[in-house]
Amino acid sequence: MLKEQGSLDVEPITTLKGVGQKVADNLAGLGIKSVADMLFHLPYRYEDRSKVIPIGALQAGTSALFEGRVELAEVVFRGRRSLLVQLNDNTGFITLRFFHFSASQKAALQRGQWLRCYGDVRSYRTSGLDVVHPEYQHITEDQRGQVSESLTAVYPMTEGLRQASLRKFVKQALLMLNAGAELRDNLPERLLQENGWPSLKDSLNLLHNPVTMPVAQLTDQPEYTRLVYEELLAHHLSLSRLRNGAKKNLAAKLAVNQRLQHEFLNKLGFSLTGAQKRVVADIAADLQQTTPMQRLLQGDVGSGKTVVAACAAMMAYASGKQVAIMSPTELLAQQHLKTMSAWLQPLGIRVAWLVGKHKGKAYESITEAIRSGKIDVIIGTQSLFQDKVEFADLGLIIIDEQHRFGVHQRLALRDKGVVGDIYPHQLVMTATPIPRTLAMLGYADLDLSVIDELPPGRTAVTTSAMSVAKRDHVIQRVKQGVDDGRQVYWVCTLVEESEVLQCQAAEVAHEVLQVALPGIRIGLIHGRMKADEKQAAMQAFKQHDLDILVATTVIEVGVDVPNASLMVIENAERLGLAQLHQLRGRVGRGQVESHCVLLYQPPLSKNANERLAILRQTTDGFKIAEKDMQLRGPGELLGKRQAGFMQFKLADLKRDAYLMDRVAAGANEVLQNHPQFVDTFLHRWLSNSVEYAQV
Repeated sequence: MLKEQGSLDVEPITTLKGVGQKVADNLAGLGIKSVADMLFHLPYRYEDRSKVIPIGALQAGTSALFEGRVELAEVVFRGRRSLLVQLNDNTGFITLRFFHFSASQKAALQRGQWLRCYGDVRSYRTSGLDVVHPEYQHITEDQRGQVSESLTAVYPMTEGLRQASLRKFVKQALLMLNAGAELRDNLPERLLQENGWPSLKDSLNLLHNPVTMPVAQLTDQPEYTRLVYEELLAHHLSLSRLRNGAKKNLAAKLAVNQRLQHEFLNKLGFSLTGAQKRVVADIAADLQQTTPMQRLLQGDVGSGKTVVAACAAMMAYASGKQVAIMSPTELLAQQHLKTMSAWLQPLGIRVAWLVGKHKGKAYESITEAIRSGKIDVIIGTQSLFQDKVEFADLGLIIIDEQHRFGVHQRLALRDKGVVGDIYPHQLVMTATPIPRTLAMLGYADLDLSVIDELPPGRTAVTTSAMSVAKRDHVIQRVKQGVDDGRQVYWVCTLVEESEVLQCQAAEVAHEVLQVALPGIRIGLIHGRMKADEKQAAMQAFKQHDLDILVATTVIEVGVDVPNASLMVIENAERLGLAQLHQLRGRVGRGQVESHCVLLYQPPLSKNANERLAILRQTTDGFKIAEKDMQLRGPGELLGKRQAGFMQFKLADLKRDAYLMDRVAAGANEVLQNHPQFVDTFLHRWLSNSVEYAQV
């Protein structure tokens, strides 16, 4: 239940004048079913309509508020039927142009009437200035110049509604609120006093009717900050509820087999780092619980997450459970197959894979082996959660590069392991370091482990940035490297050449390098090749049958060729820091000194220059992730996981990250001391995404 009767949380939207059933159905499409929902339908931008611009002073390419007297209103048929209305205010003329109109609308536009209009002014052929489908209202001559001193709110819309109608409905809702109708302020009083924040009523009034000020200044107001905090709090509470709900589920308790673990570690041929041992201990402790593990494993490029995943898989196997490892690409799945087979099969653990290329009898054979329990560790792509894939006893799910998967994909795989009321354990991994403030919100439903130490023997990658004008010099440097026995990645950002984007196509780069470097073995790999072709090219490069591999960003994650020690990235200014760091992580995996050359198209924007500079200065993925969030926001770092969920009305994670410590503390306080308010928070702020909180 949201609230008791009589509050605006349960007052039907049809209470508002002008909201009949048809309009109510349209509003429901925006998640607006109550008067409170209307109040929390906040503007996504504002327009300054506080000044009336004389028609003679209007300029094409601007949005403006103007008034004029109707001189002419006629329907014309010039290519398409349209209604033209000519206005005059004694300083000039302008034409209003309507392509969608009714007979009553035309009849209401009588010569001599005054209109107040707002719209985008343009210069139209030889007829002077015009505005297409402006917002307008009828006014009397005495009302000329009498405009609001507030910014005008612009609201998210849906078909069948107009901005003017939404503003009228919001105005009515505010009148009810200001007249004393109940809308409980659910933020604890301590938080309001501690932060000096105003009431919910005052905050909503300001957001819907801000006094004229720059929007940047509006976002600094305490009323705005208070609502941003509340929205972030709702998202945190949503994931906290998801986490707490999962803690109530049951899971099989998996015992640690010390003998098997000792044998596994002895056969590895290398020792785990202190960070890897710490994370393995975290996982072992989780797996021995009767509630399902939900752990996010972060590790920088090359930190050794795969061997930690293998340890977890071995633990599940020792307890008679199957393991599913899901990768975002067939290329990465194939690499996991090779690595896991080498580590686990000597222990008697049966490893196989299932990807899109498996068809017919091969597909049926693999799925039957999974169903009958003849496979212990199954590696695959999205193929793993197809309806036909059934597990004998799935106890552990490992998802690699989890930011490439959506919430529903992860849950679809999880559900395949649910037997009665027993759920599988989950380990999700990412090589894209996530800033702490972002992890606090985007991953609040998961326990967090970090591998913050690189294995010994890794070499730092020296990074340089060069203008594309020095391309020939770089090619000669590549030749020298190949002559010294080194292997090279040459990375292009698009598969097809585009003159508009000035991107070097992989096919063209391949041809150019073949001409410039005769006698050198050069391969090609990109996303439009068939899976077998990609795997053949990658295998040839791994076996050193190729000296240079020309590739798109398909090699971004997981590819491991220790002898590759030089990378050239074309059009580096087009990629984000996180992606550039991932690509660079393909070199520096052996004992040889490694280099990465960032080729760019000048002139560089300030933002692009900062991105390339940070890559030259550091190889620390966590520092790079923090800078990437500052420069580009959280989208790339969150990835698909939060698609449809991390959609904010007000909050901006880049701007509002400083609030996250307070948000986490506030969420704990609400859950412990005011749990009855959680539903209201979620409904007010996440009404269209609340299913994510209730999965």
